[in-house]
Amino acid sequence: MLMDGRAVATADPRIEALFREYPGHPYKKWQGAHWRLVSLVELGVTQADDRILCAVDSVLTWLLNPRRKTPRVAGRHRQCASKDGNALLVCCRLGMQADPRVIELATRLTAWQWPDGGWNCDPRPPVTHSSFHESLPPLRGLAAFGGFPKAVARAADFFLRHRMYRSESIGDVIDPEWLQLHWPAYWHYDVLQGLRAITEAGLAGDKRIRDARDHIQAQRGADGKWRANGHRYWRLTGASNVELVDWGDAADVLTAQCAEVLRAAR
Repeated sequence: MLMDGRAVATADPRIEALFREYPGHPYKKWQGAHWRLVSLVELGVTQADDRILCAVDSVLTWLLNPRRKTPRVAGRHRQCASKDGNALLVCCRLGMQADPRVIELATRLTAWQWPDGGWNCDPRPPVTHSSFHESLPPLRGLAAFGGFPKAVARAADFFLRHRMYRSESIGDVIDPEWLQLHWPAYWHYDVLQGLRAITEAGLAGDKRIRDARDHIQAQRGADGKWRANGHRYWRLTGASNVELVDWGDAADVLTAQCAEVLRAAR
């Protein structure tokens, strides 16, 4: 198990970069505490030092602010649940499941879940289908939390019914970009991240992921590694979407993730 951020920073300089002081809003893309905490736990940080706890406090204070509203339109809660799902995942990876604030995050997510098993923030009344983007982090967060198995099962089934990337009604690929590899994906859905969520939910043996799993296997390079080949959502300079870390092709991160989901599905 990794110790705190200081202990692992020398082994991975990206972690030290993610610890740099940044006074902006927690959700600022991609330098806010919200995004940096996700990256830290994905790189393997599992215990919190003072800097991590300070960042966690800022994120939870923002998300649990009483002034943050969740509109209910046409019988459905319209909330950007990816924010809460990511925060829940981070807190669970840091061993904070017993924190009342973390319990509140998980409880809210179950209350906001749509009839089809997912989540969506679209305020338009005719929209009745959950968003893949908004549903992925809640599934991962709730699976890590472990206290709401029915909600996890319903969320996982939402993705499984679509075979991870296809229209449930006609079977077409919903978005070709979802078939590419990305890192970081941030709030964007792709098949690999969906397979990771299904694996974390304990459903890696479900036959409905077979096509998605085979597709990931086919993305492996001749050198045995997987590399980012989709749209790059981040940049190192500019006015927006500026990262603190140069992820390059993220071969080390993506290779580990792909190998994990393929191994789990055997």
